[in-house]
Amino acid sequence: MNGPEISPVPVRVALNLNVPRVLVLNASFEPLHVTSAKRAITLIQYGVAEVLENSDDVVRSPSTVLSVPSVIRLRRYIRRPRVHPIPFNRRNVLRRDAYTCQYCGDKADLTLDHVHPRSRGGRHGWENVVVACRPCNQRKGDRTPEEAAMPLRLRPRAPSFGFYAQGQFAQDRHEWHKYLGN
Repeated sequence: MNGPEISPVPVRVALNLNVPRVLVLNASFEPLHVTSAKRAITLIQYGVAEVLENSDDVVRSPSTVLSVPSVIRLRRYIRRPRVHPIPFNRRNVLRRDAYTCQYCGDKADLTLDHVHPRSRGGRHGWENVVVACRPCNQRKGDRTPEEAAMPLRLRPRAPSFGFYAQGQFAQDRHEWHKYLGN
C-alpha cells in the first residue's frame, strides 16, 4: 500500500504559544516560574535551557516540527531572593486549605476566619487566616481556637511557589508533580 503514513501517536498542534504553560527550573531543579512556550523554545534554541519533559503539543513550520516542552531546566544557576511571596487573597487561602473548614472538615458555606481575632491584635495574613464553614466561624466567634475548644486541623502558613504554580497552571500537567513536590 502506497498511502500516507499515519502517526501511531496522535500529536496536538499548539495553538497559542504565548500562554504560560512551561515550568522553568533553576539549575538546581528548584522551580523558578512558569513561562510561555515561545519563550521556552527560544531559551532551548540559544542553549540557555534544556528540555526535561515534553508535552503532547508540537509547533510546525514548513521544514521543521518541534515538540513543545512542558518542563525546562536552566543550564546556569540563577540567584534569586529567598522571599517570593504568593499573593494573599481569598482564592489562594481557599486553595491552600483545599476548600475545607479547618475546624470541622466541612466543604459547604465557607468563609475566612482569623485564628487570633483581629479585635484582639490578630494580623490579616497567611499565618492567621484559615477557611472555616459559617457555623464553625460563628461558634468560634471572637475567641481563639483554644478558648473555643476548636482545634485547627493544620497550622496556617504561607504557601510555596510550587503550590502556586500547581494551582495556577498545572491543572492537567501531571509531569510537573515530581518537580513541584505536590
